[in-house]
Amino acid sequence: MHAHGRLSIWFFIGLLLTLYGILVTGSGLYELWVPPAHPAVLANLHAGIWWGAVLLVIGLIYFIRFYPRKE
Repeated sequence: MHAHGRLSIWFFIGLLLTLYGILVTGSGLYELWVPPAHPAVLANLHAGIWWGAVLLVIGLIYFIRFYPRKE
């Protein structure tokens, strides 16, 4: 998949998506427990939790798939 000593860019993209997913999900869960004073119109859909979970899953797929292994 990659030459000796090189890492795939998809490994780093997976790492970033995973980190963003953790942050967005954490923010969404915080808003669930501590509702804002002036919530958005569709706040009841909890978009932060859903999109954070999607980012987390996609990031983990890329991270695991392109993790550098010794062959």
